[in-house]
Amino acid sequence: MSLLTVGSVAFDAIETPFGKTDKIIGGAGTYIALASAFYNIDQKIVSVVGDDFPKEMLDLLASKNVDLEGLQIKQGEKTFFWSGKYHNDMNSRDTLITELNVLENFDPIIPESYQGVEYLMLGNLSPQVQSTVIERLTKRPKLVAMDTMNFWMDIAMDDLKKTISMVDLLIINDEEARQLSGEYSLVKASKVIRAMGPKYLIIKKGEHGALLFHNDNLFYAPALPLEEVFDPTGAGDTFAGGFMGYLASTDDISFDNMKRAIINGSALASFCCEKFGTERLTTITEQDLVNRIDKFVSLANFDIVQTVG
Repeated sequence: MSLLTVGSVAFDAIETPFGKTDKIIGGAGTYIALASAFYNIDQKIVSVVGDDFPKEMLDLLASKNVDLEGLQIKQGEKTFFWSGKYHNDMNSRDTLITELNVLENFDPIIPESYQGVEYLMLGNLSPQVQSTVIERLTKRPKLVAMDTMNFWMDIAMDDLKKTISMVDLLIINDEEARQLSGEYSLVKASKVIRAMGPKYLIIKKGEHGALLFHNDNLFYAPALPLEEVFDPTGAGDTFAGGFMGYLASTDDISFDNMKRAIINGSALASFCCEKFGTERLTTITEQDLVNRIDKFVSLANFDIVQTVG
C-alpha cells in the first residue's frame, strides 16, 4: 500500500530544560515519513526545501524508501525555519523565530507517479495547501487524514472548515479541539467536529494519551510515562506517521484496527521525546518498537473479578 505525506521538511532550533540545539532537521513531513518508514510501505512525500537543506538528510529519507520526486528544491532560497523554547512543564512553549522562506509561496505539485495513492496524510500546513492537494488527486484515497493547529483557527477558520469537510480523519490536540468546537467537554467537542465532515477524530492529550472517536465508538489509549522528556517537538507528527504507516501496511481502516494503529503511533511518539529532533527516530530497531508496544499493551491489560450483583 502507498502513503502520501504532505508536510514541511524544515530546520528547527530548540531549547528545553534539558539543553538547546543549533539548527537541526525538523518539519512535520520529516517526522511523519521517518515514523511511517517502519512499516515497509510505498512512501511518497510532497514538500519544499531550499538549496541549504543537507543532501545527507535527503539520502536518509530515500534510504528509508521515501520517494522524493514530489520534494521541490528551490535554488537560491532558504528552507523553512522555526525556533522555540519549552517551559519547565514541557507542555507549553514560546515560538522565538518563524521564517517561512520557501513555504511562503508553496504550491504543492503532485507528480503523475503519485496519482492513485491509497492513503493521504496532510501534515500541518495552511488549509489552502491541504485542500489543493486533495483537489489535485485524480482518485480519492481510501483514507484522507489531516493535522492542523490553532494558528489556522485564528487566521483562516473559514478555509480550515472547508478543508476539514473534505477529509475522513482529523488529528488535533485537546486545546485545538476545544477551540475548534467551542465545547470544553471533549466528548461534546468530538460531536461538533465530526458534524463538520470527518468520520473519525483523534484528540491527542500529550502525556495523558489519546482519544479516538467514530460514530458511538470511543477508544482511549494511554501514554507511556517516561522518566525524562528531552524534546516533545515532532511527537504529534511522529504519532501521525506511525498511525498512518500502520494503517497503510495492514490496509484496514476498521475502528478495531485504528485502535492498534494508535498504539503503534503512541509507541513511536514516546521514542521521539527521548532525544532532540529526529535523532531518536533514526536509531530505533524493529525489536525496540515491538518491546515498546508491549509496554503500552501492559498499561491497560488486566483481569477483573466481578464482586457486585
